[in-house]
Amino acid sequence: MKDKIIVACDVSSKDDFIHLARKLQKSASFIKIGMECFYSLGNESVTIAKDFGYKVFLDLKLHDIPNTVERSCRSLSRLGVDILNVHALGGLEMMKAAKQGIQTGTNSPLLIGVTHLTSLNQTSLNGELGIKKEILQFTIDLAILTKKAGLDGVVSSAHEVKEIKKACGSDFLAITPGIRLGTENQHDQKRVMNPAEAFSEGSDYLVIGRSITNSDNPDKIFNKIAQELL
Repeated sequence: MKDKIIVACDVSSKDDFIHLARKLQKSASFIKIGMECFYSLGNESVTIAKDFGYKVFLDLKLHDIPNTVERSCRSLSRLGVDILNVHALGGLEMMKAAKQGIQTGTNSPLLIGVTHLTSLNQTSLNGELGIKKEILQFTIDLAILTKKAGLDGVVSSAHEVKEIKKACGSDFLAITPGIRLGTENQHDQKRVMNPAEAFSEGSDYLVIGRSITNSDNPDKIFNKIAQELL
């Protein structure tokens, strides 16, 4: 079960990153390196994580013209990451190009499409972005498009996982952020769920950040979550 919990290491300092990686080394096996960390430390962030023995989900949400995304995926694949993602809103051709990019690289990470950020809700979708569909249906549509492009799964809220699995198959991966523990502050997340609920909905991986990393004892909190999921 520990392999199914991905710890989001959202730090911008090399010292902080090493400190956190060392504190979690006895418990976690999978970490997420997002924009803040990667843009601060660059490729070194992945090298450090790999030196500690972690699997790496590189969460950069690539979203550009197909040629640029293909070349970016080819370069990032060479770092030896285990999961890489693009934004499904980039469209079918962009996602196909991303898949081509990792296939022509020296390594082949899982390639995942991001549907909607968990900071968005129905009001955001309709009122701010001008997308008139109901958020669940639009997320399913993006998941279907992602599968059509040949990707391995999606990042989505746990609230949409069951319907995504129905539409795309049980082997289509669902990576779930927006995980909160009990009555914990939701911060900027809007569509959240606790770990046990998310797994019961069918999530394959949980991405958990501040709940663990802001703790005085992240190793203890990680193990507590993992134990509760057994």
